[in-house]
Amino acid sequence: MVVENAQLGEQDRLAQDFVRFAVDAGVLRFGEFKTKAGRMSPYFFNAGLFDDGAKMGRLAEFYAKALLASGIEFDMVFGPAYKGIPLAATVAVELARLGRNVPFAYNRKEAKDHGEGGTLVGAPLKGRVLIVDDVMSAGTAARESIALIRAAGATPHAVAIALDRQEKATENGQDVAHSAVQYVRHQLGMQVCAIAKLADLLLYLEQSGGEGMRAHHERVLAYRQRYGVDEGTIS
Repeated sequence: MVVENAQLGEQDRLAQDFVRFAVDAGVLRFGEFKTKAGRMSPYFFNAGLFDDGAKMGRLAEFYAKALLASGIEFDMVFGPAYKGIPLAATVAVELARLGRNVPFAYNRKEAKDHGEGGTLVGAPLKGRVLIVDDVMSAGTAARESIALIRAAGATPHAVAIALDRQEKATENGQDVAHSAVQYVRHQLGMQVCAIAKLADLLLYLEQSGGEGMRAHHERVLAYRQRYGVDEGTIS
């Protein structure tokens, strides 16, 4: 049964608005795309295409609203290089605009050997740190950020991402029963806030109408049935 947007809760409406925004911006596309895991996906999310001030500002608004609605507590924001750098900066600006001013920092891929030196830029890492990134496919970037944060004496506390694909991760080239998000949440003990999930994308496609959208819905649903994870368990 199609659920009207007015019947959705606040967080569900935010997710639907975000999916619509991502599609309209050309960031969320449909077709045939090869993932890092070697799967042929019927959709592709490329956050690098949030490529002007208006789009980045709107994206930061979605992150900030999702974080505030989640109730996750954090003391600062960290952006892993490279995509996480503008995300951390703009999300911190938007959080401040909404009354939640927190410091932010990011890392360089290579250590600087002049000036202030080192790999970290921005506020000192301390307290409960929120990592902001676009998506989480294998959890590798999260683990690297966690190591940096712990080495600085701070606590890696939570991760915020734009889209949770809700699909099986791969380890040594083999599918496993859990997703990267589930791994970070259950194995690393960190909270995860996603603006939208694959389930939200499916609902959007179901509601949008039109033969083209129905065809996309069928392909995305088939992909989820093949590679999707059980949200209730993790091996």
